[in-house]
Amino acid sequence: MIEVQNNKACFVQLWLQLERTRQLLGGQYKRFCIRRVLKSWFGCEATDDFIWEVCSLCDQAGWDELQAPSLYPRKHRELLRAIVAVKTGISFYKVDLKALDAAYSIAFPKSTPLNVNKKKRQ
Repeated sequence: MIEVQNNKACFVQLWLQLERTRQLLGGQYKRFCIRRVLKSWFGCEATDDFIWEVCSLCDQAGWDELQAPSLYPRKHRELLRAIVAVKTGISFYKVDLKALDAAYSIAFPKSTPLNVNKKKRQ
């Protein structure tokens, strides 16, 4: 069971856990998809309703195969954002995106950063 919080330290752990899960499922010749990720992370707590809620928030199907998080981070970013929103009970839009993007840069230091320090229009 993973303790999910809306902070940078937790986001780093989630990014790293996502990559470990991808490698684990690949080693078992299983599909790396949202359903399997949630079942492996949360066990029996990952009911169909929980999976449906996460999938609907991140606009992805539960059985669609995911690519490697280090190569295609956008879908995984939305997935982690949805997981944090559902587990903590906060709004999808209240998840700290700056911390989530900074955590990606820490977890995958050789990858291109996500929206970090993006300038806002005034």
